[in-house]
Amino acid sequence: RNVMPKTLDGQITMEKTPSYFVTNEAPRRIHSMAKDTKLIVVVRNPVTRAISDYTQTLSKKPEIPTFEVLAFKNRTLGLIDASWSAIRIGIYALHLENWLQYFPLSQILFVSGERLITDPAGEMAKVQDFLGLKRLVTEKHFYFNKTKGFPCLKKPEDSSAPRCLGKSKGRTHPKIDPDVIHRLRKFYKPFNVMFYQMTGQDFQWE
Repeated sequence: RNVMPKTLDGQITMEKTPSYFVTNEAPRRIHSMAKDTKLIVVVRNPVTRAISDYTQTLSKKPEIPTFEVLAFKNRTLGLIDASWSAIRIGIYALHLENWLQYFPLSQILFVSGERLITDPAGEMAKVQDFLGLKRLVTEKHFYFNKTKGFPCLKKPEDSSAPRCLGKSKGRTHPKIDPDVIHRLRKFYKPFNVMFYQMTGQDFQWE
């Protein structure tokens, strides 16, 4: 609480940390601090997420083994290594189960990472409604940056340059063996279906 900015009446304080969703102790700690907190979770296709995770690590540690080597416990048998964090993070149903022990589903909004790229204004409308805010961020605040492959944020009343995602976003993913992609899709499918049932949302990752 001491490190959070002070919030005046009519203001909302927001904080983001990617690791909260997958950290076992986080739901209990957050609940004990502020049980009425609204939670927003951005999720994307877990296969793409795992490759993106690997790409980020690779940019910092070029000497690491290939994605194919890290993804399997046993490549011949096709056994996926679910203990590797890049794979484990995408088992969303597992992590959500932990959160639902402390927070009702009504306090959690799931944002589609795919739709955030293809329809940023639509996803932001849901976020603003969920937080009880006026819909001030609309289509006119976004334009698509073809080079990056991501939308950029602009303020219509502001003449400054639009805010695009930093250099670490939109990196080219390494080419992954199609068989590995197929096995990963198969591995995640039951967990995805469970996640759709738990959230009441079909993210269409299949």
